[in-house]
Amino acid sequence: MAGVLPLQGMTVVSLEHAVALPFATRHLAEYGARVIKIERLGSGDFARAYDDAVRGEMSAHFSWLNRSKESFAVDVKVPSGLAALERLVAGADVVAQNLSPGAAARLGLDAATLTARYPRMVAVDLSGYGPTGPYAGRRAYDMLVQAESGLVSVTGTPEHMAKAGFAAADVAAGTYAAQAILVALLRRERTGEGAALALTMLDAITEWNGYAVQLAEHTGRGPVRAGVGHASIAPYEAFTTADGDSVLIGVQNDREWARLAAGVLGRPDLAEDPEFATNRERVRNRTRTDAIVAEVVGALPTAAVTAGLDEAGIAYGRVNEMADVLAHPQLAARDRWIEIDSPVGPVRQLRPVVEFPDTPPRLEPVPALGEHTEKILTELGYSPDQLAGLRADGAI
Repeated sequence: MAGVLPLQGMTVVSLEHAVALPFATRHLAEYGARVIKIERLGSGDFARAYDDAVRGEMSAHFSWLNRSKESFAVDVKVPSGLAALERLVAGADVVAQNLSPGAAARLGLDAATLTARYPRMVAVDLSGYGPTGPYAGRRAYDMLVQAESGLVSVTGTPEHMAKAGFAAADVAAGTYAAQAILVALLRRERTGEGAALALTMLDAITEWNGYAVQLAEHTGRGPVRAGVGHASIAPYEAFTTADGDSVLIGVQNDREWARLAAGVLGRPDLAEDPEFATNRERVRNRTRTDAIVAEVVGALPTAAVTAGLDEAGIAYGRVNEMADVLAHPQLAARDRWIEIDSPVGPVRQLRPVVEFPDTPPRLEPVPALGEHTEKILTELGYSPDQLAGLRADGAI
């Protein structure tokens, strides 16, 4: 018999846009929470318009981040619209927002104000830099926060810096936001007390980059940019086979190096050579180390390279294009793909990363803008005449 999802019965009201907070609340929805997404009347979450990649109508970001939610579109600048939102918020277990700096406070919907009014509520303010300090009023977008955190300075090749290829600061912040909400709800179960929480993208991505922070703290420098390689390990690099494929080979310790040298490179002597025997020496002689591996790998077909690595017990990975990921045999074998309905038709997406073995996750459609507004207002007790009044005001 299927169990009950852990957040079933919880209501989350989220004044959200872009990536960070939508990423957090999508996970809450999948584990059973009712997530009501508050959107700007008319245009909605601006991530809806990032592109038209999904069937020529919906953005890839919006499709990824907003399944299993309800869309409530309202103009909070209209008094009756703000009043409707306040009535909705009053019954929520969790209220979260990642609006522009100061916007939620002006509406009385910041975490401190809400928890003072509703002591059992878990309220979350997610921002780029936080409510205090010299950056408090700055707008923050993922790439800018990646740069401020130092991540850009350690990503890329020796010649060229690069940001991470996905919204790393947003996803880090969203991950911590979901975690913080879950911990706060558990605390509430034990103490009866809600919580006002403030999370920032800068804090989250700087923590994720903690190795580089520690290295700089103790040596005065960050790691060198090493492309797809590793600044502190060798060989740990992509090598091209005779077929033209790129295979990333990662050797974590000297025992693995000995196995690679004997089983793949045909050079068991390298395990004893003082210039290559230890990782420190291999890093010091990285150019020569990589050249030795590249020469052997470059002379062999991909199948022979991967078979040799498998036999020697060496970690490796194909450098896949995104089209290869869509057909990845491991994702297919583990049934990682699902089909979700949306306003533009069915879309293929990945299953939640964590699922309870006896309880399927909540996997419902991506909502159209304002699709659930009148349904939710009716649940709140609005009569047909009152709904008509809200429409006449331009609030919904």
